[in-house]
Amino acid sequence: MEALVLLALLAVLIVVPLLILKVLFQVVFGLVLLPFKILGGALRLTLGLVGGVVKLFLGGAIAVGGLLLGVAVFILLPLLPFLLLGALVWLAVRASRPVPRPPTPSLPA
Repeated sequence: MEALVLLALLAVLIVVPLLILKVLFQVVFGLVLLPFKILGGALRLTLGLVGGVVKLFLGGAIAVGGLLLGVAVFILLPLLPFLLLGALVWLAVRASRPVPRPPTPSLPA
């Protein structure tokens, strides 16, 4: 029984300093890496805010562009037959006009 208590006491004498050393290393590395964690958090926050603003702006621009395109199609679609008739009349008038030919240069004798 005394050997078991002695073994437990020896284990405590070995384990407790190792646990204290582990905690000490964690504190030291935590303090060394703390500025990088703060910088990373600030960078993540900044990029998140900038990305959100850009996403909001592009979403609004796409919505306005789609709305304008829809209105343009809605207005111009009923005018399409008149545009086609006007194009046909313009082509007929243009085809009926004579094409002016540039004069041919005469060769010196």
